[in-house]
Amino acid sequence: MNRLNASLQSIKPIPKNFKNDIQNHLNSLTKPIGSLGKLEDMAMQYCLTTNTTNPKLEKKRIVLFAGDHGVTAEGVSAFPKEVTVQMVYNILGGGAAISVLAKHIGADLKVVDVGVDGTLEHPELLSYKVKSGTDNMAIGTAMTVDETVQAIEVGIKLAENAKADGINILGTGEMGIGNTTSASALFATLLPCSVEKITGRGTGINDDQLQNKIAIIKKVLDVNKNNLTTPLNTLAAIGGLEIAGIVGLIIGAASNQIPIVVDGFISSAAALVACKMNSEINDYLFYSHKSAEKGHKTFYSLFNVEPTIDLNMRLGEGTGAALTISLIEASVKIYNEMATFDSAGVSNND
Repeated sequence: MNRLNASLQSIKPIPKNFKNDIQNHLNSLTKPIGSLGKLEDMAMQYCLTTNTTNPKLEKKRIVLFAGDHGVTAEGVSAFPKEVTVQMVYNILGGGAAISVLAKHIGADLKVVDVGVDGTLEHPELLSYKVKSGTDNMAIGTAMTVDETVQAIEVGIKLAENAKADGINILGTGEMGIGNTTSASALFATLLPCSVEKITGRGTGINDDQLQNKIAIIKKVLDVNKNNLTTPLNTLAAIGGLEIAGIVGLIIGAASNQIPIVVDGFISSAAALVACKMNSEINDYLFYSHKSAEKGHKTFYSLFNVEPTIDLNMRLGEGTGAALTISLIEASVKIYNEMATFDSAGVSNND
């Protein structure tokens, strides 16, 4: 049995036996019941996913996967694929938004080359390159199934490493020019929905480029229609190496009972694939933000989940995950550190 199948089979439903105790504690805090809204919901979910009434959130990690996409040859992005390599170096050098935000919230940032089309050398880079970018999915499959499983198992391994390192919460991140095209194709197939409803401007393409992008995605789905049979085969045909890495990180996190925060549009496509592989995974996920990328609203509506925040962001990299991890940490501190009515000697409405 390979690591992927073993991990999928080991995922257990979240225990609910402490739910009443958690809710009673939240209700006993010195505030009107429910007055902290989503912060109380986050504290509840964090306690449930970690299976405790005494939660701790001390060690945070964001894992950013980088990979290139052969479909960029079809003119679907405003930026050339060379930007992937340049941005990976920028992230490692501390100059990217996710570099700043990870430092701001006190999280480890791991940058993983799982499929960049170029040679990367940096002492802090994790190199698990499966291949140098996907093939052009407008003329065939993006990856073989074996390559896809290999990329997924990189993510699973990194989740297992996080468990061994005592990480309490994970966040997803990505870098890859052209990856909104793959994500849109995955959403259109697995939600399912129309290509027009899910496809947005990505890196900032103009109207003509957007129409070309929509046409290319429709071509991709037609060319690969015989391969869109299972979540794994669909990911191989029309996905990306960095998306597969995130799928693995999500599966591995759920397998090891680590709460994981899904970043934006690209990461949500990976979450969708993972949940299609095992529906129990969804209970381990915090969805961070609603991207300004057009189709993200469609995903949230059709998949029936809700984002935590909406700041009109569309950068990716893990930026939404970082901000949401800080809110989850705040919710855990509220749960642990607020006084109760009894301990503070405050009269409640009883």
